[in-house]
Amino acid sequence: MSWKPLRSLTRRSVLPALAVLLVLGAGAAAHANRPVPFGDRVVAEPGAAVAGPVGAQALTTGSLDLKVGPGLEAYDRVTGGHAWSYRREGATALHLAMAGESAVVVWDDGLVTSVRPSDHQVRWHRAVPGLADWLHAEGEPGADERTEEQERATATQRAAAALQTAVEDEPWVAVVTPSLTMGFRDRDGDLRFNSRPPQGCSYDPLRAVHTDDAVLVPRACPSGGTTAKLLPGGVNGFRLSGRGWQLNAGPLAELRRLDGHRVVVEDGPVLGSRVYDTRRGAPETLCSGAQLPFAAVPPVEGCPAA
Repeated sequence: MSWKPLRSLTRRSVLPALAVLLVLGAGAAAHANRPVPFGDRVVAEPGAAVAGPVGAQALTTGSLDLKVGPGLEAYDRVTGGHAWSYRREGATALHLAMAGESAVVVWDDGLVTSVRPSDHQVRWHRAVPGLADWLHAEGEPGADERTEEQERATATQRAAAALQTAVEDEPWVAVVTPSLTMGFRDRDGDLRFNSRPPQGCSYDPLRAVHTDDAVLVPRACPSGGTTAKLLPGGVNGFRLSGRGWQLNAGPLAELRRLDGHRVVVEDGPVLGSRVYDTRRGAPETLCSGAQLPFAAVPPVEGCPAA
């Protein structure tokens, strides 16, 4: 076998090896300095708050108090000391809700994030089409005339309406916009359903409510004519597993959570009020009371024997 000692290598033979080393070195440097996905930045050192919260919203979970703005801040419930910060570069947290033991955050760029407060781990991100535009009222009448404070107030109110959480059959998250409703399983961020309203109609996130097992989203169908009258609307009920359901209702029906499984539907002086059982996906059985004599169909199922 023949070989050349190192001192006998020519400049031409050494250059390719040097080029390979430079490429590998540049690749390693680029990998080390590459941007963090979604701009995530977690500071887990106690007391090392990046900045004080700018929002008033706060939730308590376990041993922590969570506060919103401009990211997510965690404070020890006993001592009040800062525990950790979670920020996304270039984005501002608008609203926080709990889905089981997870903290779910809506950001002003339309991203939704699930964080595990117990170990400050970012679990998943999901982008919802059209959410950012709706949060900022893009293209709506008068949008260009709002002050910065009004823009922030609008975005915060809409973020709170868009984010709906439930805990049965397991914790999950619904994100509601006028043109789209999406449901995600919190365990892994898996998309479980997406729904668009009928053509010519739109969902109304500002009237949406949730119970422990369902998210109810009203919809309305503007006629588009010069009179701008509203055609009959309705309510869509969404669940994590199993089929959803629809409730006939007027276009301006108001929903109010009664407890973990019931919602009151206020539908004006003509249709009146109804209680809807979200476990059964049906109106609550009327067994007694002043309304019973006027019931169109006498109740049978679910009523105690006389």
